[in-house]
Amino acid sequence: MDNWIIWALLAAVFAALTAIFGKVGVSGVHPDLATLIRTIVILGFAALIVSAQGAWSGMTELSNRTWIFLVLSGLATGASWLSYFRALQLGQASQVAPIDKLSVVLVAIFGLMFLGEKLSALNGTGVGLIALGALLVSLST
Repeated sequence: MDNWIIWALLAAVFAALTAIFGKVGVSGVHPDLATLIRTIVILGFAALIVSAQGAWSGMTELSNRTWIFLVLSGLATGASWLSYFRALQLGQASQVAPIDKLSVVLVAIFGLMFLGEKLSALNGTGVGLIALGALLVSLST
């Protein structure tokens, strides 16, 4: 198995745990406060990893373009997390998580539109099935 597959599977496992832990954690607290607490933990964890790898020096080498897109990515992540925790507070984790995974479909569409990526007929069918599956799972719960 390629390394990217292992990391992608780990991301899926941790995303699933995020939904379960988040659903329990957001109970009885404002979802924006829950997001702030989660963000502080992530910031500390990421800082520890960067420190352990000695990667701080790389910050001075980043281009303006890189900074702009990393900041935009951070803003999108924050908006996603705020929305996700609000949805978890209002809905069941088993309904919220599949709808959140429609991001896979949107990434495919945005990749086509903005990055010039290509989808084969098989890939397009898979993306369509992901969309249909996410909707069916969220509605059947």
